[in-house]
Parts: sequence; C-alpha cells; structure tokens
Amino acid sequence: MSKKINLNQIAIVLHKPRYSENIGATARAMCNMGMDQLIVVEPKNYDLYDVLKMATHAASDVVEKSKICADLKDALAPFNYVVGTTARLGGQRQVIQSPSKLAQSLIPISSENRIAILFGPEDRGLSNDDIRLCHALVNIPTAEFSSVNIAQAVMIICYEIFCTHREENGEFIPRLANRHELDGMYDQLKEILVRISYINAENPDYWMNKLRRFFTRMNLQAKEVSMIRGICRQIDWYGKKCYKEGQNAKLHEEDV
Repeated sequence: MSKKINLNQIAIVLHKPRYSENIGATARAMCNMGMDQLIVVEPKNYDLYDVLKMATHAASDVVEKSKICADLKDALAPFNYVVGTTARLGGQRQVIQSPSKLAQSLIPISSENRIAILFGPEDRGLSNDDIRLCHALVNIPTAEFSSVNIAQAVMIICYEIFCTHREENGEFIPRLANRHELDGMYDQLKEILVRISYINAENPDYWMNKLRRFFTRMNLQAKEVSMIRGICRQIDWYGKKCYKEGQNAKLHEEDV
C-alpha cells in the first residue's frame, strides 16, 4: 500500500515578494498541486486586485485564506520544519537537496509536523540570516541561467511534493521542535556559551552557525530541545552557585 505526503501540513511562505502578480501566480500554482496554505511576509507592494487577477477564480480561496505577516521569525514560529529555497550554492549554504529528494524526505516528517517551504525576494533570494531559520535548503537545478521566476519555483517544488509517493515502511517521525522553540534554545545556548567562554563574545554568531548546522542535522524533537534548555539552566545555576560560594569563602578569609 502506498503512502502520500500530508499536504495539509505544508505551507508556502513568500518572504518580501516585490510584485503582487507573483503572489497571485504562486496561489494558482499551489491550487494546481492541491495546496492551500500561503503566508506572505513583508510584501513590498500588495495589491489585492493584482493578486486575484493572476490567481484567477480557481485559486481565489487560497488568496482569501492567505496570511500577511510583518516578521519572518514570527511567521515561521509555529512550524516544526522549515525548508529554504536557494539558487546560490557554497559558503553557509551547504545542506542542498534536489526537489525530488526533498519531497521524499518530507513524507515521514509531514505525518506529525508542520512544514514551511520558504521562498526569498525575487531580486536576491534568501539572505544568510534567513537561511539560519531553515532546517534544509533545496536548489532547483538549471542550465547556465540559474534564476527562476518565483511562481515557477513554487510550481516545481509543489509538483514534486504532490507527486511523491512511497511504499509504506513503518517509518515514523514524531513532532519536531518548532521554530519558536529552536530560537529560544539557540538564544539560551549562546548566552551560556559566551558566559563560560566557550565561544568568542565578540563574534558569537560565527560559532553559533556551526552549532546550528550540527543540531539541524539531528532534527531535534520538542522534548530534546526542552532537555537541552534544562541543561543550560543547570549550568547557569551551578555557575552562580560556585561564584557565590567563592565570594563567601573570600569574605571568610578576610574576616579571619
């Protein structure tokens, strides 16, 4: 018996789109592939008439259900798994999958986890800060000209997701930590690691990027994030305890 990906768990997120027509064309592409969750973050120009004109009547429901958000981190906070799209390779953009391989990997994840597919602005794509919010990156292979219209890119990714089937093998992935839980963990880790001088306080993000890539490969579950934050709290408590005991011992020596 074959098992399909759970499309109800997947949302398309457009970050800072420049043209309303591209938003409408994205909605139409999603409708073609059976997807209806669209989130638009910080649109430069948003004209509902132009959006609906490109979406056509068939995809008007997708537009009406869509959400407009003012901040990317807030928009991604409820999601357990975030996939970023990129045309650029190398540097910090090391976790690259083809759309077909990505679609296969999302099948077990989609059973219990909300997934966001993130697309950047038409002129420059996702920034390095944006990709730090992603668990994986996907690249659409092209010939010499790598730039793909955003609505076309959405169609390609959605098509691969829609067509993905596989034989039931019993694999199950429980709920992963959502973006809000992960960001809280990374903030707490950075504070603790700077305090104990494990990472350089002058450039903590450089070292945190390495930790982010390490934890991203592990696909942390919510309970595992809670455990790591508990360890951070214990380190914080123990450090303060040792400092207080050292101060008390110093005062005792001075009294003697």
